[in-house]
Amino acid sequence: MTENRTAPVKVQLDALTGARGLAAWFVVFYHVRSAFSGALPDWVMASFAKGYLAVDLFFVLSGFVMWLTYAPKFARDGLAAAPDFLKRRIARIYPLHFVVMLAMIAFALMLEATGRPTLPHYPWTELPLHLLLIQNWGFTQELRWNDPAWSISTELAAYILLPFAAHLLVRRQWSVPFLASGVILLGLTLGALLDWRGAATLGEAIPQNGLLRCLVEFLMGICICGIWQQTHGQRAPVLMAFAVVIALAAAWGMGFLEETYALPTLFAVAVFLLARSSEWAGNPLSSRLAVYVGDISYSTYLVHFFFWVVFKILFVEDPNQVPWPIMALFFAMTMALSAFFYHLVELPGRTWLQALSLKPRPPAVRQDA
Repeated sequence: MTENRTAPVKVQLDALTGARGLAAWFVVFYHVRSAFSGALPDWVMASFAKGYLAVDLFFVLSGFVMWLTYAPKFARDGLAAAPDFLKRRIARIYPLHFVVMLAMIAFALMLEATGRPTLPHYPWTELPLHLLLIQNWGFTQELRWNDPAWSISTELAAYILLPFAAHLLVRRQWSVPFLASGVILLGLTLGALLDWRGAATLGEAIPQNGLLRCLVEFLMGICICGIWQQTHGQRAPVLMAFAVVIALAAAWGMGFLEETYALPTLFAVAVFLLARSSEWAGNPLSSRLAVYVGDISYSTYLVHFFFWVVFKILFVEDPNQVPWPIMALFFAMTMALSAFFYHLVELPGRTWLQALSLKPRPPAVRQDA
């Protein structure tokens, strides 16, 4: 599926980074939407209520970027590349997760020390699962502790399985029609399985369905990456992709297709368009600001949920009627904390863990998410 089988691809796809930042903020809006009760138009509130769909975009993006970055290494070294790959991914995702979990543990202990009942959201019996990032592998029934970390848990599973999938996929150059058929088939399969499980939306029963949702969409991202690599510079695939996105969006909006069937494929095709749009001059998603917001988006995603809990205790009287100046303060502080944790936890934590056991890092695309 890769044209160059000897070295990592040296490509900078800024629009993917910008899109990731925008998606992270849609998750933020989703989690704080109750604060805007009655203050925003219904269509805006309905959009915020669908913010969980940004995670599906994350999964496709992740599959795309992981394949673009690491497939040449797997093609060259086979399964022998797996340990190095997994160490790099753990060094990328775990330091910030661990620091946030430490803060939440301290918060729960403070509740107990001050005589307040520990919230059921912080069950001590499940803590080891969360620290190991395996909480959403079918071991829990509800989202607990840091809710957004469920998707990081499922991505860890995708990282573990990727070397085995790559070992099979890099054996030959798969054609564009074959990969496109794979995207469609995977999307329909995910929709059918969720339908069989009784889920009308992608966001239902995350502890039960989240792992399936991640693995399928991650694989869709791999297929889309293969299509992008083979159609670079061609105009016809871009026009076809636009047509598919419009058709799926219309079918979903008019109720002809449930989101479980329409949106995974829509997001996969959208990632293809985002990757191609990185070449377009004046793309706002490729601006320096958008790229920086994307760079710090992992911190935004992982920190905002717990910060919202603390923020409400400190500054909010009625969580369903939060004044605009208070919400503006929350958003500004969330952005500041994202930058703080990115520069002082993510980057040094990644460097420290990599220095413990890794060889010098090969060049990689910027969107290593």
